[in-house]
Amino acid sequence: MICLTLSGNSLKENVLEVEQNLEYIDLCELRLDTLTTEDQKKASQFPSMVNIPVVATFRRPEDGGRSNVSEKTRRSILFDALDGDFAYVDIEDDVKKCELEDKARERKIKIIRSFHDYKGIPTDIFGKIANLSKRGDVVKIAVMTKGIQDILTLLNIKKELGKVPKIIIGMGPFGVPTRILYKKFGSILTFAGNTEVAPGQLTPKELKTVYGADKVNEATAIYGIIGNPVLHTMSPRIHNPGFRGIRYNAIYTPFLVDDIRTFFVLAEELQLRGFSVTIPHKMSVLSYLGNISREVKQIGSCNTVVRMPQLWKGINTDYYGFLATITTELEKCEIKNALVVGAGGASKAIVWALRNQGINVTILNRTLSHAQSLATNVLCAYDAL
Repeated sequence: MICLTLSGNSLKENVLEVEQNLEYIDLCELRLDTLTTEDQKKASQFPSMVNIPVVATFRRPEDGGRSNVSEKTRRSILFDALDGDFAYVDIEDDVKKCELEDKARERKIKIIRSFHDYKGIPTDIFGKIANLSKRGDVVKIAVMTKGIQDILTLLNIKKELGKVPKIIIGMGPFGVPTRILYKKFGSILTFAGNTEVAPGQLTPKELKTVYGADKVNEATAIYGIIGNPVLHTMSPRIHNPGFRGIRYNAIYTPFLVDDIRTFFVLAEELQLRGFSVTIPHKMSVLSYLGNISREVKQIGSCNTVVRMPQLWKGINTDYYGFLATITTELEKCEIKNALVVGAGGASKAIVWALRNQGINVTILNRTLSHAQSLATNVLCAYDAL
């Protein structure tokens, strides 16, 4: 399920946002901490104003909330709100058994027991989740992720919780895969927002139309792109519609990767079928491949990794992509000489593709030493640009 986190200052504003996003969402979260004092008093009316299930949340400042009222006032406002027909109420892990729980049970409102940490994953996280799983209908873990290793830890939390209904969120750029692949992390829902209420949140439209996150199931094949940075990539907007176009049950997701070795462990855990590789990992990935194509050996960089039985295979699609653009000319033997401007990654692939076809190449580059290095490897001419 995709849950829209509402951050409007008024109930009216939030109702409008729900209506504008109905085609993308299954439920919504009303953040009482973003409401005006006047509308906080009317919060119980909100579920009857929209036609989808609603989560009632009043987040504290230390947990990302936007209201500085006292703890007593916060609980009182949330307590009164539960007069409404909310589907869920979010209660923080350190709020002991209280009137909120009693009222929620009485009103048949499911309790989400949540733990938030904006600093990272605490060392005692597994002890915390053990306690949470005993105290609510749903366990929610939302922690700031600082590296790809943290994503592995969240997968271990999924295993630890077993069949307990849960929501596992990695906040921040590294945690984006936990929001897109939420079902693979065992979560019953993922939060989305049109304004970033929590670090790393995607819009409901992105989750639904770009990724089809709500359609992921046990059989869905996972592909991705790794890099650092990587979240700016347009690749998911190309590959995911392509998968849907051929009716292939698959999803293509960006992974911000700070450690390539740890990523390969994660790739095994998630059973990735393959992934694109961008900077700075095109060379470092080579050490973890069991099969390297001829062009990758020549170029010295890999931009695509494919799972094979027992191993990973690396190829360079820049090489074949370039050759595909000159197929007719090659068949007619019309190209004898070529001038290549640049000596970077893509240029290396193009130069090797041309030389392997027996074409004379001259490399021009602003940094002469880079042109010289590439030219020496492929045995061709070079000059300064």
